[in-house]
Amino acid sequence: MNKTLVITGGSRGIGLATSKLFYKSDYKIINLSRSQSSLDSVHNIKVDLSQKNWEKEISEDLLSSCKGMNQISLVHNACLMTGDNVESIEANSFRNILEINLISPVILNTLLIPLMNKGSSIVYVGSSLATKAVPQMTSYVTSKHAMVGLMKSTTKDLDGQFIHSACVCPGSTNTEMLRDYVGGSEEALEGMAQDTSEKRLIEPSEIASAILFCAQNPVVNGTILHTNLGAIE
Repeated sequence: MNKTLVITGGSRGIGLATSKLFYKSDYKIINLSRSQSSLDSVHNIKVDLSQKNWEKEISEDLLSSCKGMNQISLVHNACLMTGDNVESIEANSFRNILEINLISPVILNTLLIPLMNKGSSIVYVGSSLATKAVPQMTSYVTSKHAMVGLMKSTTKDLDGQFIHSACVCPGSTNTEMLRDYVGGSEEALEGMAQDTSEKRLIEPSEIASAILFCAQNPVVNGTILHTNLGAIE
């Protein structure tokens, strides 16, 4: 069976781990990101999802690369995480985050759903903050809450088409994005680790396993899967 993974932000962190795991499971890998994946087996399509009309530049390459596939798994992984709050958030900054975290999944859905056959899947990579909030992360929290709504709508709108969808919501994961967010502070990372049941950060490969499970199992359709290592609330 010809199977393809289309993933955004597949060049590092959770995206890279996911690409590796799907490749081992005999998927063709297509990575949409600004930077090239380090995996030789990946078809890289360079794109900046924060820019307007990016889809016009890549649609021909993307669609031709997906044609003839029996199943397509679309994983919306790329995201932007910044610190801000409801009193001082800047509209343009908020728009930029929504372009990457929310609008790009909508665009990719409209491009690829017409090519998806029975057994295909759309997996959203959310966050533990997709169902709760913490201070000083207004735009990120808002975008991830909206992503859950988009997943739920995907499930309902595709009813009867045998394309399933789920939202995997990682907790504190040992990625470059998280380290950048805390400014490389080991103290901050250790504090996050202490809030999990095993007193450690989650590894990207663990989230990748959850994404693969969701992609391959239609029974999860409509599910929010919390992958937070038993985070202490």
